[in-house]
Amino acid sequence: MGKVVVVGSINVDMVFTSDIRPKAGETVLGNTFSLIPGGKGANQAVAASKLGADSVMIGCVGLDTNGNFAIDNLNSVNVNTDFIDTVHEVPTGVANIIVAENDNSIIVIPGANYEVNNAMIDKYRDVILSADIVLLQLEIPQEAVEYTLDLCKSNNVKVLLNPAPAVELSSSMIENATYITPNEHELKIILGKDCDTEEEMKKYPNKLIVTLGAKGVKYFDGNEFKLIPSYKVEVVDTTGAGDTFCGALAAALVNGYNLEDAIKFANKAAAYSITKLGAQSGMPTLEQLKNNLI
Repeated sequence: MGKVVVVGSINVDMVFTSDIRPKAGETVLGNTFSLIPGGKGANQAVAASKLGADSVMIGCVGLDTNGNFAIDNLNSVNVNTDFIDTVHEVPTGVANIIVAENDNSIIVIPGANYEVNNAMIDKYRDVILSADIVLLQLEIPQEAVEYTLDLCKSNNVKVLLNPAPAVELSSSMIENATYITPNEHELKIILGKDCDTEEEMKKYPNKLIVTLGAKGVKYFDGNEFKLIPSYKVEVVDTTGAGDTFCGALAAALVNGYNLEDAIKFANKAAAYSITKLGAQSGMPTLEQLKNNLI
């Protein structure tokens, strides 16, 4: 079983549903309230674990009930939580999500996620360097992401970088990552909005793996552009589909798949996930994916 070490965010999503969105100064009665484990890092660690990787989470939570909830949830799906630090100064990261009138409004408080720093990366250096793939996102300080990329590059450890939320990436970040998984919108941002994306992709064969939603996944293999088609499924909830794809891609790669087959595996996992409700709850296990003909 290959090892995926995730360095990233851990959140708890507080989801309110209502028929009416409150205006400024207004109070309305809602319908439901849910506490849901989230954060791109935690989501991807869960996906990797469910799909057959030895999954390890490095991140921070606060000394609060949300932190306990997040860690308990990761433990329940066999993600190693030994390297999650509890910080006293700030709370666990949260997202306040209001779902009303067929749309949502979200306020994210990064909280303890912004306590992931270079000193923490040094503290868990041996764990990071033991990985077959390190999985990174951009919901922790960019300095820590860059530091981790440098560490892994200098020690020949592969890194899969999911550049979300998207910012323009430095040339060193692009060079140091083994794989980068933006969607179409993120690709323009990470490379610079005025660039020719196809020409840029040709500079980085087998690195820029661009998810296109229902159109599939596109990458340049060094000779030609390849388009891996998506699966046609009945959509129930797209929340977490991108995180499922990234976790599944990492799991497949560390367990010996070549890149094209790993992308096909990740596509299938992401497709399965959108037929179910919830981000982490909709992520398939390896057994479910093998037995599901979609």
